[in-house]
Amino acid sequence: MNDLPPVTTHEWTHLPDADHIAAIRADAARYSRGGLAHLVLEVVAYPVDEAESGTTNRVLVTLHGDGSISVEDNGRGTNVFFDETGRPMVKPIMATRDVRFFDNPAAEQLPDGLPRTGLSVVAALSTWLIHENRRLDGAWTRRYNHGLPESELTEVDAGAHTGTVVHFQPDPEVFGGQVLTVEKLRPLLERFSTEAHIELRT
Repeated sequence: MNDLPPVTTHEWTHLPDADHIAAIRADAARYSRGGLAHLVLEVVAYPVDEAESGTTNRVLVTLHGDGSISVEDNGRGTNVFFDETGRPMVKPIMATRDVRFFDNPAAEQLPDGLPRTGLSVVAALSTWLIHENRRLDGAWTRRYNHGLPESELTEVDAGAHTGTVVHFQPDPEVFGGQVLTVEKLRPLLERFSTEAHIELRT
């Protein structure tokens, strides 16, 4: 295999890190203390990061009728590495720890006042999560169950635009009967300091 990209946010050689996901689920009370709103903030923080470099200017958050939540942006898509056979490897943001934030006492705070931990916490605390990734050089999707990939990457139609969609179903065994409302989430989203337009729909 060609040399893997350097570790700046995630360890590419751990695909996935099952021990990391298991540790989150074993301490679910700690990582879920911010409730459903915090999961959304964890996801939105990534396109907000992209907006700082000018690659994203729109984020759409949708609260679906089945209790699932999706976050879509119009950025450049999640980073992809191709091995010597041309097989794509998407940056392992769902099933490995984000070294900048996870269990880092110096991690930035999200708008709810809780520390940022990364997308792996969202994936681990969800019954399922679907990551759709559209880039100039292709588009792929993958489904995760309780934080671990259910299958290999599946190539999809690239469409007319690049960007990322993270659609997840919070685990009822962790969050019980919690219901996330527009009234609770909107003020938190408005606290992000960003030039990107964040839209909230139901």
